[in-house]
Amino acid sequence: MNSSRRQFIKNSGLATTGLAATAWVGSPAIWTGMRGMPSDQIRFGAIGVNGMGFSNVNSFLQQENLVCAALCDVDQSVLARRITDTETRQGSKPDVYGDYRKLLERQDLDFVIIGTPDHWHCLQAVHSMEAGKHVYVEKPLANSITECDIMLAAARHHGKLVQMGQWQRSGPHWRDAVNFVHSGALGKVRTVKAWAYQGWMKPVPIYADEAAPAGVDYDSWLGPMANRSFNKNRFHFNFRWFWDYAGGLMTDWGVHIIDYALFGMNAPYPTSVMSSGGKFAYPDDASETPDTLQAVFEFDGFTMLWEHATGIDLGPYGRNHGVAFIGNNGTLVVDRGGWEVIAEDDGGKPLMEVPAKVKQEGNDLHRHTVNFSDAIRSGANLNAGVEVGHKAAVVAHMGNVAFKTGRKVYWDQATRSFANDPEANALRTPTYRAPWTLPDYKL
Repeated sequence: MNSSRRQFIKNSGLATTGLAATAWVGSPAIWTGMRGMPSDQIRFGAIGVNGMGFSNVNSFLQQENLVCAALCDVDQSVLARRITDTETRQGSKPDVYGDYRKLLERQDLDFVIIGTPDHWHCLQAVHSMEAGKHVYVEKPLANSITECDIMLAAARHHGKLVQMGQWQRSGPHWRDAVNFVHSGALGKVRTVKAWAYQGWMKPVPIYADEAAPAGVDYDSWLGPMANRSFNKNRFHFNFRWFWDYAGGLMTDWGVHIIDYALFGMNAPYPTSVMSSGGKFAYPDDASETPDTLQAVFEFDGFTMLWEHATGIDLGPYGRNHGVAFIGNNGTLVVDRGGWEVIAEDDGGKPLMEVPAKVKQEGNDLHRHTVNFSDAIRSGANLNAGVEVGHKAAVVAHMGNVAFKTGRKVYWDQATRSFANDPEANALRTPTYRAPWTLPDYKL
């Protein structure tokens, strides 16, 4: 057993934890099938395959010589469905697991997709790297600032590729928009707006606690977070609106959109942030995170404004999401559909030449997964490596910390902490329940 494998078992507590494994276990057939496989074949597993985790599996399977060898989920009904889906796409069944650590014991996997809720990203990504695997992890990087730091430090320590699921980084029109901002044609950019208005989001109904459905290992779903009775709102998609597991729209959409605001401005970490909002659209629904929020981030020379709202779609510039770079000569607005420039006007004369509107073309998620497999095969640069995910997630979490404290907070990048603010600093780090512990990696 190599040293990384020993460290993985030590950190995960594989020999002592009571986490139950599913009755479905890996089949030895897949191991014998490795003989004679193409030299450039890439084999992967996926942990958490109900939503985006399986969208990522689908995208990777569109590429030649990629094989999904293993799936893991704590919901056996999800696993049963995804076995069929995967076999349909690749012609062979993957092995399936209920305990992700069993999947990570396999020596035939080049990388692992992590599509679990945010509160699991840190442990599963770090354990994957300790087991010698590259990682493709859904956004946001983690559910706290400290966990983000741990994941970045672990990636540097183990030298593994970590691609964030921030697939807009592989979108040509997004990069073209940033290149235009960097050209200086907009003049001095003094403010950047980033927003997500989500009209499809309706109130989260209030449900009573109940027994977990048959085939669901809910204790494993909760993982390092507080023990509580099963509630359908705290499971699958709606986990996003509960603080134990996620950060609401601030981190769910924010990391996508804020990332490009930071990218366009070549921005460091902000010096301060203040946030205001609440449950104004649906004050009596079951969710915890704010459905309405505005946050102001201060940088040297400009400000960044984030806002989100549920239940309505008419955001700034008539778009339900996007980034606006507001310069002295004009404003560039970009979203998933394309980008355009709106010139400032001086007595009827535009202050800049306006380029033609640009529309999005092709599949950016597919471009993103291709970028990751290319990096594994040939050392290509990652479009959204762990550093990208780290900054976007940490900045978004700063917005939530300011909201929770109810005041302006000041960030000291040298110490990676909030200056003279014990309450804000306490919100950087989650409390894990036994037997789970935060991995010991530091920046």
